[in-house]
Formats: sequence, structure tokens, C-alpha cells
Amino acid sequence: MITLEGYGWRHAGRRAWAVRGLDLRIERGERVLLLGPSGAGKSTLLHALAGLLPEDSGEAEGVRKVDAGHVGIVFQDPQSQLVMSRAGDEVAFGLENLGWSLDQVWPRVDEVLRQVGFGYERDRATDALSGGEQQRLVLAGALAPRPELLLLDEPTANLDPAGAALVRRALRDAVDADTTVVLIEHRIAEVLDLVTRVVVLEPGGGVRDDVPPHLLTGPLGAELAAAGVWVPGHPAPARHAANPPGDVLLSTRDLRVRHLSYPDVTIRAGEALAVTGPNGSGKSTLALALGGLLKPAAGEVRSPDGSPHRWRAHALAARIGSVFQNPEQQFVAATVRDELALGGTPTSRVDELLTRLRLDHLAGANPFTLSGGEARRLSVATALAARPRLLILDEPTFGQDRRTWIELVDLLAALRDDGHGVVTVTHDPDVVTALADRVLDLGRSS
Repeated sequence: MITLEGYGWRHAGRRAWAVRGLDLRIERGERVLLLGPSGAGKSTLLHALAGLLPEDSGEAEGVRKVDAGHVGIVFQDPQSQLVMSRAGDEVAFGLENLGWSLDQVWPRVDEVLRQVGFGYERDRATDALSGGEQQRLVLAGALAPRPELLLLDEPTANLDPAGAALVRRALRDAVDADTTVVLIEHRIAEVLDLVTRVVVLEPGGGVRDDVPPHLLTGPLGAELAAAGVWVPGHPAPARHAANPPGDVLLSTRDLRVRHLSYPDVTIRAGEALAVTGPNGSGKSTLALALGGLLKPAAGEVRSPDGSPHRWRAHALAARIGSVFQNPEQQFVAATVRDELALGGTPTSRVDELLTRLRLDHLAGANPFTLSGGEARRLSVATALAARPRLLILDEPTFGQDRRTWIELVDLLAALRDDGHGVVTVTHDPDVVTALADRVLDLGRSS
């Protein structure tokens, strides 16, 4: 079904190739897991297979052939592919464009929404969904037409553990035996039984390994772990607090935001708080309220200097650094360096952050051409630029390979040990285990 011979792609304005010298054949019905360090070109390859790299957006070389009638794709960012205002219409949109009759459309819509565990009626507003709920919805839309080729870019990354398990079960049940699947997942232990083949990409250098899944548990797994690839049996090291927590930086009382009510929270210097809970429990909304970006409907968020939502933008950024669930929502400049220099960040600080977060080779790149993992690291860097005392990060490890995951957790742990407060909203159990000094589980407290 798929033939790549010496294939390469370079984004416009970039010196380095995202992928190059790629030779790969995928037969009909195969289920392939793509692995590789962050920036190895995995997402770029999926976009190429889907025909979503316009000629005027970069430079291609080599051969790319895809023999598939209908192709379904799920992107890293679900918001980027939502087009309708209601959930049912979103799933029906593709079917209607393919000429399905109405008496076929709605039974199929209901079927796939049920398979992915979407917990609302068809008329649920898509902009009222959490990131994880949106991810289930776009997966339903991709599955609905029964595609011959299904391309999945971290389809469970925004999901709570129960939701991720449900989606994996849906893939087992809903994908036909003849459907070809190409899957990207950084955390792979739970998906190895879904795939028949593992292809490891070398950054800028084609295919490094092409093996059956069971070989990842042997010496090859140890080698890949050292190279920054997530493989089973190689857990990340823990980084617990070196000192007891200090002064209160932020607290809430009787807080209600939009329609959601929250337990009282206290955030201290020198402490890492993990906020967990199922999709839709209000984790990201709480993060925005704590960061002064949403006004409480009732109750209060307070610090020794007052209520964050009342501060001017410059004062807020100097005190609280926020990282959104979708990193692209906070990018405004044309280059990575300019993004970090916004607000008058000294050049020395910009250079320090570029080096620390492995972005120095991308200083002149457009932020919107970065991989998901690179974009996440840039969003963390922008939050750190003003040296705020409190950091609030929504899914900070999303899209990271093993090496950059460890480096990010080490960075947050070092900030915590230097007296900063750290709040992480996360579905990543390893972040909780490795970094959190305290856990607020909204699933239990709501």
C-alpha cells in the first residue's frame, strides 16, 4: 500500500530536512508503530502519507506512493481538525462528503461515538469539550468511513488512563483486518499488542530499525532507550523534593469557574503539585484560573500580592508562567528566538533557554513548523523566560521522547528545589511518580 524510496521533506525556511533518505514499504493490512526521538520526523511522515504537505510549504525528494482509497488521520492537536460546532455533525461531515445516505450516516455516527467512549449526545458543542474528549471525537470521525489507511499521531496522549484504554479497545474492535494502520506513540508499552511491526526513524537519516514488536524487550530496547526512545522496562528516574515546602504562593477558596466547582487548593514554594483526573473534570480550566487567565465565577484565587486575574499582563507574566495544553495557542512570533525574546527577555536568557531545552538548532525556525515535542518545549521555555516564581503547566511532557522527558522533569525539579512552585496538569502517571510531592485528583474530589 505504501512505498517510500529515498523520500525526504524539508519545511520551507528550514536548513535541516525533517526526514531524508527514507526507504520503507508497508503492505496492506499491516499495523506499524513509528518510533524515534523527538524531531525525527514521525509526524511529518504521517502528513506526507496523508498528502497534507503542499508543494509550496517545503521541498520534497525521492518517491512517495500511497495506494489507498480513503485515508483517515488523527493529528496530535484535535482542535486543528474540528470543523463543525456539534459532535454528531463532526463525525457525519466526512461521511456526507463521501456520499453516504442519511439512513446510513446516523447509525454509523452513533456506532463509532459509542466505540470510542464519547459520553455525550450528538448535539454536544465541540468547543465545550475537553482536549481528551475532542481527541475521542476526531478519532470517531477518522474511523467512521472505515478507511483503508488509518494514520494516528499519538491518539491517546490527551486522554486519562481509562479513556486511553477505551480508545485502544476501540481500535482493536473497529479497525478492519484489511485496514493498514500507521501509529505514532511515545509511550508504547500499552500499544505493542496492537501492532505487527516497529519502524524506528533516525533524525534526518531514514530508517534505523525495522523489527517485530517483541524485539523491543531485548538488547535493542536498551539501545533505543539510551537513544531517547520510550521502550518498556526502562522507567524514568524519580526527582523528589530536596527540601520541605516554603511560603504559600497561591491559594483558592470556594472556587467556581464556569460551571465547575473545585476543592480548596494551596500552592507553596519549593513544591510540585500534580493535578490529575478524568477528561472533562476541569483540570485545564483550573490551570487557567490559577494562572490568572480566567476570572472566577465565585470564590477566589489569591496570592500575597492580590488576585492574579486582576493583574496587568506584564505583572502576571513576571509572577506566573503558564503553559497551555495546546502550545500553538501561545505562539505569536515568526521565529523561535523571537518568541523567547518577547517582552524584552535578555539575549543571554534566550540563549540559555534555547540550549537547555534543545531548541538552539531551531532558533530561526517558525514555531508553527516544529514537531509536537519541540513545540511543547518552546512553550515551556516561553513560560520560563521571565523567571516567574510559580509555573503552571498543562501536559508539559506531551510529545517528548525519553531523553527530553527526563530533561524536562529534571528542569522542573531543579526549579522546585530552587524555591519555585510547580503545578502540572497531567495524564502521565510517570510525571506523578517522578516529580509530584502532592496530588490533587479532581476525579476523587468532584
